[in-house]
Amino acid sequence: MVAAIYDERSIRSHLRRVRELLSLSSLYVSLSTSLALHQESAQGKSAGPEKGPIQELDGLNFMEDSAGALTNLLASAPAEIKCVGSIVFSSFNPPPSYRRLHGDLIYIDVTTLEGNKYCITGSSKFFYVNSSKGSIFDSKPTKQGLEASTLIGLLQKISTKFKKGFRELLDRRASAHPFENVQSLLPVTSWLGAFPVPEHRRDEARAEDSVVLSYGTELIGMQRDWNEELQSCQEFPHGNPQERILRGRARYKVTCDFVDAAVKGAVGVINRCIPPINPTDPECFHMYVHNNIFFSFAVDADYEYISKDHKPDCQNGSSRSTKVSSPDVITKPDHDESAEVVDSKSEEAQITDSEQATYASANNDLKGTKAYQEADVSGLYNLAMAIIDYRGHRVVAQSIIPGILQGDKSDSLLYGSVDNGKKISWNETFHSKVVEAAKRLHLKEHVVLDGSGNPVKLAATVECKGIVGSDDRHYILDLMRVTPRDSNYIGQGHRFCVLRPELIASFVEAESMKQSLKQKVPDAPVASTSDAKATSVEADDKSEESSVHTHKENDNSSSEILFNPNVFTEYKLDGSPEEIAADEELVKRAGTYLIDIVIPKIVQDLCSLDISPMDGQTLTDALHLHGINIRYLGKIAGMVKHLPHLQDLFSAEIIVRSAKHVIKDILRQSLDHDIGPAIAHFLNCFMGKVLGASTEGSLSDMQSKTLKGHENSQTQKSTKGHKLSNAAASRKSLSAYSHLTSDGIWFSIKEFAKSKYQFEVPDDARLSAKRVAVLRNLCQKVGITIAARKYDLDASTPFEASDILNLQPVVKHSVPTCTEAKNLMEAGKVRMAEGTLNEAYALFSEAFSLLQQITGPMHKDAANCCRYLAMVLYHAGDTAGAVVQQHRELIINERCLGLDHPDTAHSYGNMALFYHGLNQTELALRHMSRTLLLLSLASGPDHPDVAATLINVAMMYQDASNMNTALRYLQEALMKNERLLGPVHVQTAVCYHALAIAFSCMSLYKLSIQHEKKTYDILVKQLGENDSRTEDSKNWLNTFKLREEQVNAQKQKGQEANASDNAVKFLKANPAVLQAMKAAAIQSGGVSANVNRSLNAAVVGEGVPRLRGVDERAARATAEARKKAAARGLNVRNGPVANHASDELAQILKLINAVSGSSTPGSAKTEVSASEGQATNGCIQNGTDTEPKAADTNGLSASVKSTVNAPFGLGTTLESKKQKSKQKS
Repeated sequence: MVAAIYDERSIRSHLRRVRELLSLSSLYVSLSTSLALHQESAQGKSAGPEKGPIQELDGLNFMEDSAGALTNLLASAPAEIKCVGSIVFSSFNPPPSYRRLHGDLIYIDVTTLEGNKYCITGSSKFFYVNSSKGSIFDSKPTKQGLEASTLIGLLQKISTKFKKGFRELLDRRASAHPFENVQSLLPVTSWLGAFPVPEHRRDEARAEDSVVLSYGTELIGMQRDWNEELQSCQEFPHGNPQERILRGRARYKVTCDFVDAAVKGAVGVINRCIPPINPTDPECFHMYVHNNIFFSFAVDADYEYISKDHKPDCQNGSSRSTKVSSPDVITKPDHDESAEVVDSKSEEAQITDSEQATYASANNDLKGTKAYQEADVSGLYNLAMAIIDYRGHRVVAQSIIPGILQGDKSDSLLYGSVDNGKKISWNETFHSKVVEAAKRLHLKEHVVLDGSGNPVKLAATVECKGIVGSDDRHYILDLMRVTPRDSNYIGQGHRFCVLRPELIASFVEAESMKQSLKQKVPDAPVASTSDAKATSVEADDKSEESSVHTHKENDNSSSEILFNPNVFTEYKLDGSPEEIAADEELVKRAGTYLIDIVIPKIVQDLCSLDISPMDGQTLTDALHLHGINIRYLGKIAGMVKHLPHLQDLFSAEIIVRSAKHVIKDILRQSLDHDIGPAIAHFLNCFMGKVLGASTEGSLSDMQSKTLKGHENSQTQKSTKGHKLSNAAASRKSLSAYSHLTSDGIWFSIKEFAKSKYQFEVPDDARLSAKRVAVLRNLCQKVGITIAARKYDLDASTPFEASDILNLQPVVKHSVPTCTEAKNLMEAGKVRMAEGTLNEAYALFSEAFSLLQQITGPMHKDAANCCRYLAMVLYHAGDTAGAVVQQHRELIINERCLGLDHPDTAHSYGNMALFYHGLNQTELALRHMSRTLLLLSLASGPDHPDVAATLINVAMMYQDASNMNTALRYLQEALMKNERLLGPVHVQTAVCYHALAIAFSCMSLYKLSIQHEKKTYDILVKQLGENDSRTEDSKNWLNTFKLREEQVNAQKQKGQEANASDNAVKFLKANPAVLQAMKAAAIQSGGVSANVNRSLNAAVVGEGVPRLRGVDERAARATAEARKKAAARGLNVRNGPVANHASDELAQILKLINAVSGSSTPGSAKTEVSASEGQATNGCIQNGTDTEPKAADTNGLSASVKSTVNAPFGLGTTLESKKQKSKQKS
């Protein structure tokens, strides 16, 4: 370490870093790390490895009570290691002028654990203890001359307890995983807080930071020029890999710092701590500048429009409703494509055309900014941007163009329009740069007519703005439509309904594939219309599949597919009617491609589990990855009704998104002291049953409409700039949430879902919804943090105001991504699929190294790299190396995505499989327990991924020789898959195969054959006989049959040997019995042959079947004796043969029958007279046919024996075990 000169900025940063270092609050400890350390310590204490099967672990249950699992999610905070009493700024600050001339920068008061107090001077060269005592200032150093170049070094000299504690603290940090010490630049917020709430203690340093760090990362008076920093990084050279790494690292760091400052500034804006720059304008149009960041509000127009649609029914305000010239009715996706574009603008459309952006336009602007960032055209610049949702408000934060606030915007406008196309500016230099970006974004250069009818050539939308700043840089902003309009949503109310960039890329690739196919076959015969359409759909299907999973550069033919972004808008286009019609037709084809190809394809993938979203966030990511907008949720939900888990997932997501808008409206109207109670009351109405004072039905409707009326009245009042008195504000606050009921809230939710998503929320949604998953999703979308305690969600009011611990901002940002690393990962996945593991490992390692240098390890792309590296190492046989990489991915996912994110759950599951591969089954099961917990929170117990996890748990117990527990989990997985996916789904076949394997391990091959036959039948029906999986199932079936035959043959030999040995031993031990049997044979004459045959059978060990009721051999001997006696004219009794050896004969027959144990294959050929009964597979019972025995259990417990038929070896007795486990828990 090289000594450097301190300045006031660096010495304050040094002090802040020392405080962070002395606190363990920044140290993250993963549960996986704790489990591994606990396992190592347990193995060290034990004398040797444990013998015998592993018993069932606590926590691996079936998740009936997921609400109680909230208490198990959060790990306990690490115990603090106290090093020093306090480190605070001294009240002698700031240094007097005469001391500044000697280098004094700050004064620090330190209290050590020994109780000594010191005043330390931080100078430009070092830290030293001065001679100040109490209120008397003395800048001279003490006589001991205690000084050091760092504050830590000085504290070690003046306090032995500090030196000891600091060593313990360093050891604690060193024992943690390196990734647990790395700070995340974009930390994730948790929807659960510690319960009981930790005690709030005095902390002078924390109090100072709250004052010094005001709404941003920088000290007061030290504001950063975000725009200059970002654009300077943009101008870094990037000709070689090292230059690209430096450029990418700088851009990422600056953007992350900007997002952090923007979030804190937006909170200050909403809390009215920052004054607006235009205080005379209406409140909703206020604009703010803080820390060189520009803030403005975005209004949720969707909810307002829906409220205004119902306003005539809500209040007697019909005169107000007449202001809406054209109601905003959402058009269904399958409407007529020839719908006309509305040219006349309503009053609401005029509002959205103003500087005040709507929610949709803010989202589109962010997507457009990202698109131009990825285009990365030299000389064309974008602004740093973030969208912050907090307390019901949406704030848009942007960096500031130099000089834009000092003059008229129109003076610097070179491109685009600020008055909706009445006057369109144009500049050749600017246009050339926009054209270059447009080619990369698949946009067409076209001509638009301004308000005067003058043609203007553009390569972007009319409303975009190209501005030259005072720094002579060309900035492009207001990028609400970098993709064309969605032709399935035409009309003024849907002016911001645009297609996603992912869909445009997919469509372009599909069209390119079609063009290449046409070029390859120029002389092909002309097919019929239907055949051509089918061929087109098939080609589109293949291209869609390839485009979603791979990111390839477009070839020359694809570059010719360009869209006109201004079609289906109110702007007038110039050109021939044929050209305009062709542009519109291309946009319509893209919309048709979305409806007819992309959506059915993702539905197919969802049904086949190729895509398996667990919660709302993963569902949103999956739809966006395929280029599907969220407004199609209702349409897709109607296509997956036959699968319960998908229907529940889509329905819950629509309900949560609708409820989000309702609660945001409540929060906007709530005062500061009502935020917590308002959230608690809404959650009680949403999750519980809150009734009104009068009749439930009418009151709920009135309250719902009152809520909407308040939304509109608030908009009008804020627009007029009226100020409410405190009393009026209190009444308004009370009306906003205190009088709401459950029926009123759900009425609003249903109306919003119907209007926004064309989805009818079922009436039983309150009862059928997965409550914990819905609660989690809503809290994450709004930013609510609740106490992690067990809630009685069946109660009428399950939440209290004290359960609401925090309300955090929810952020969307434009942080750049590392495209080069993503390309390397895509190439690595291709190599891994091809089986070239060495090449795949090299590509993934290079991608991870690149990400570490640019974004640092705390990034979700770095987690993906670690996961792929773990898979490659596992397939290569290096399981220990796979554990190391998987542990990295797990830590990154926990810190970047959240403790209960589905990817985190899958990380724990993969970790468990790798530990199981190392024969650490107990540690693997601990990780599986965590997986089930996280899955239960994200999706509830009814999800195919939960069933797959249960199968993995069963396999682990099976390998640990705990077969009863393994069968229990397999039965649960089978029931889940049959209920969720149906009895003939491929995943159900997986369960049957797992059961077949389990029964095979128990030598129950007949049950194995039954289950594998079921597997084979399903696979034949779903995949066909030629599929590799079907052939594997057939091979397993033959293997089980062969093993059964071998076991039967060995069993028959063993039975014969046992019978012979037992009979011989008995006869040798009882010679009198043998003599009696010989005498009986001599007396009975003709019967002697039969008796001798029985005796010989006992000696040679001939197999004798075990019969129920009458013994077969006795019946046969009796019948023969009766025939011969009747022929001699003798009278024969109906009872047994009367001779002195009858008892001994019964005893020997009973003994032989007992040792036989089971029926033999040859026994079914035995014939008896009709008077004695009929034989079925060797079984006779009271003269009636009986069912054959399924298989010999060979010592299996009666619980498995009695459950052969439901389902195939499992049934009610396992349910009784499950009930017992419930009672114990």
